[in-house]
Amino acid sequence: MARAYTKIGDVFSVKLDDHQKKYFQLIAYDLTQLNSGVIGAFKTAYPPDDSPTLTDIVKDEVDFYAHCVTKFGLKMNLWDKVGSSKELGCLDGILFRDTNDYGTKVGEKRVEISDKWFIWHINDEKFTRVGKLEGENRKAYVGLVFNPLGIIGLLKGNKYPINYPDFE
Repeated sequence: MARAYTKIGDVFSVKLDDHQKKYFQLIAYDLTQLNSGVIGAFKTAYPPDDSPTLTDIVKDEVDFYAHCVTKFGLKMNLWDKVGSSKELGCLDGILFRDTNDYGTKVGEKRVEISDKWFIWHINDEKFTRVGKLEGENRKAYVGLVFNPLGIIGLLKGNKYPINYPDFE
């Protein structure tokens, strides 16, 4: 298998089922989150035979932002690179959240509602501990580095990971 290369601006197509596909774009690398890629996933679902232009794809509303390693999805044949665009949108306002309440030891009950949150922006060296998520911080995206199957779950509208704590 040839090496998979991805770069900022690359746009990917993901077939979700026999009736729809969605697109996402690699928009940044976040040095503060394992130098993983940050993607913007677009809202519109297309029939599998549609071929929208790159311009139309990247002008779509972003449904969510997430960290992932895009080349893993290519290697696993879960998505295809369809082109590249310099239009990345505004990166400054993208906010991520995480909590140390995620994960449990064998026999422990998982934390369902956390009040120990921290937030950060892409490449923000300062993770800000905020405790309970309030106001604009409630709009922050889950900051875990997702595996490719997790990205597909999110594109389908599923909660992923299912055992990740909520804030209310």
